[in-house]
Amino acid sequence: MNQIQSMPKKQPLSKGKADCRVLLVDDHPIVREGLAARMELEGDMSVCGLAESASQAMDLINETSPDIVITDLSLSGKPGLELIKDIRAARPSLPILVLSIHDEELWAERVLRAGAQGYVMKAQATEKVMDAIRRVLAGGVWLSERMNSAVLGRLAQGQTKVSDTPLVVLSDRELEVFQMIGQGLSVKEIAAHLYLSAKTVEVHREHIKEKLGLKSSAELLRYAVTYALGGPPQ
Repeated sequence: MNQIQSMPKKQPLSKGKADCRVLLVDDHPIVREGLAARMELEGDMSVCGLAESASQAMDLINETSPDIVITDLSLSGKPGLELIKDIRAARPSLPILVLSIHDEELWAERVLRAGAQGYVMKAQATEKVMDAIRRVLAGGVWLSERMNSAVLGRLAQGQTKVSDTPLVVLSDRELEVFQMIGQGLSVKEIAAHLYLSAKTVEVHREHIKEKLGLKSSAELLRYAVTYALGGPPQ
């Protein structure tokens, strides 16, 4: 179900302040519905729609005109990073906040470059998520304290990257393919998810192996699965 009916709300936190209309995009129903219920209790937020895919999200943006989009990176079909780019092209002023389990050292700067205004890890307390929403709505940018310090430290030292993980050398598309390999998806399945040809996915796989210094597809698979299970890349 793409849209939900607004729940009864408390009085707004700021007198006279209009509710913020939020569109939630996540491929897990429990996450969508749980976060929606929590937002409705805030008093100054109302959820205008729920989507599990990029295509549903774009439809709901046109139908509901949200004030902010909160999206995961892993979605049904087109990845969240591509959704961010699509939203930015269609609605340049619409704020976007990413809420994801993926490593912020690898993804935070990437989503900002794509056009989002913030990145929050799902492991953060709910209060932090609410703070991030309000910061982005106010025109600010939200990153964790650790990520903010890393970015500022990098800029101060003239460095070109935040993370020391080898995966930082991968392009956005290569990183998406790498993560899907780690999830056990076949070349054909990855191609379908990313709207690419199988041949293009194979090219990305070869580039990934070359950049990471891996000699075989089996070695790439072990490396990707280790990362997907939470183990640090070696």
